[in-house]
Formats: sequence, structure tokens, C-alpha cells
Amino acid sequence: MVDLKTAAEIEQMRAAGRVVAAALTAVKKEAAVGVSLRELDEVARDVLKSAGAVSLFEGYQPGFATKPFSGVICTSVNDAVLHGLPSNLRLADGDLLNVDCGASVDGWCADSATSFTIGTPRAEDLELIETTEQALAAGIAAAVPGARLGDVGAAIGEIGRRAGLGTNLDFGGHGIGRRMHEEPHVPNGGHPGRGLKLRAGHVIAIEPWFWHGPGSVYVIDDDGWTLRSADKTRGAHAEHTVAITPEGPQILTARG
Repeated sequence: MVDLKTAAEIEQMRAAGRVVAAALTAVKKEAAVGVSLRELDEVARDVLKSAGAVSLFEGYQPGFATKPFSGVICTSVNDAVLHGLPSNLRLADGDLLNVDCGASVDGWCADSATSFTIGTPRAEDLELIETTEQALAAGIAAAVPGARLGDVGAAIGEIGRRAGLGTNLDFGGHGIGRRMHEEPHVPNGGHPGRGLKLRAGHVIAIEPWFWHGPGSVYVIDDDGWTLRSADKTRGAHAEHTVAITPEGPQILTARG
């Protein structure tokens, strides 16, 4: 069952989106050489608390996880690309950091992610981040009334393929509303013209994630959460919560 949201409900989700955007902006501002992932989690926690928002991540335990998540943001460094647990690890010059945040306000949810470099960037990391953001933009542009989910996935996947990047379809985007994860699943690949027909009122989180090189195999750390590339190549992740409206897609988690 895929719920349609009213215009008023989408505005309530936008309020949650503003908090998530503020948390990611604050984390990026504070992220620097020598800062720990746990300290960045505290930065995001303060933003959520000040806004009266509730973390969607803390205490969350899906079927694949061996324990509940212990932070309000995912902090994935270098070859880790998803679900990284905040820890005492301190950022080093040249690191690539992926940060994901989800929050609810008055029971309505929003979810977003961004990737950026620490200190002196590697050119290939900047290119990877730019390509991932381009894939997100392409997926959002395809999310219009009357389009199919396959159009969204195909737009994302084409960007990754052209750049020769590794893509894995096990994890992707999702519907979102009263709960963080609702139907439908939004894969980062697919065939145009196939899948669910999008209608005004659908709200989905679109989130491409890629690795350098063509590999697509991942392993999960002993912490039961952190997902990293099996061949140690670096990854990037980008995500926005997007409402499908008669006027076109609206980003509810826009930053700045």
C-alpha cells in the first residue's frame, strides 16, 4: 500500500526536512581534521533537540542489524558508504565522509544524506561526489506525475554506468511519511516505463550511492551496521526527500 499525502501533509514533512537539512549543514560546518564521528553526532543531536525533532535512526533495528542503531546520524568514512555508526574515530586529512540524517517533527518524517571531503581533497573523490549528486538530480528530475519508478532508477543508474562507478541495488531509496521506510522501494537502477506509476502526493527518498570502480560487493563490519566496499574502494552517498506534485518534484530537505 502506497499512501498519497495531501498538500498540508507535505508541508508538515517539509518542516521535518528543514530540521534534517539544518543538522547536515551544522555537521558539515564542524567536520574537520581531528574531530571525532561521535562529536559530529552530538552536533546533529543538538540541532534536533533544539527543534523538538525526534531522530529516526537512534534505536532503529531492521532485520539485518544485530543491534539498535546508536546515533542520530550515519557517519561513513572512505570505503564505508552506508550506515556507519558514530564512534571515537577522528577524521584525518583527505577523508571522504558520508553523513545521513533522518528526523520526525509532529510525527512526519524526512531523510537526507550528503558526502564531502575533509581537509585536502582527492580529485577522484570530488569527481565521485559530483557524479553522485548528478545522479540524485537526474532521479529527482524523473520523479514527475505519470512517470514510473523505473524511470527514476534508470536515470540514476545511467549516470553511474557512464562514469564507470560501482552500484549495488540491495539498498536504495524508499517511500517516507509517518514512518521512515514506507512503500515503495526506490532502486538505483531499473528500466524506463516499468514499475509503480508516480502520482501527485507520493513522497519518496531518492538516494544514489556509488563506489569508485565497477565493484558492487559489500561487507558489513562487526558492529552489525557499517557497510563498506569489499575491495576497499571509496564511496559517496546523496539523498533527498522528494514530494511528487502537479508542479513537479519538490525537494523537502533542500539545504541552503
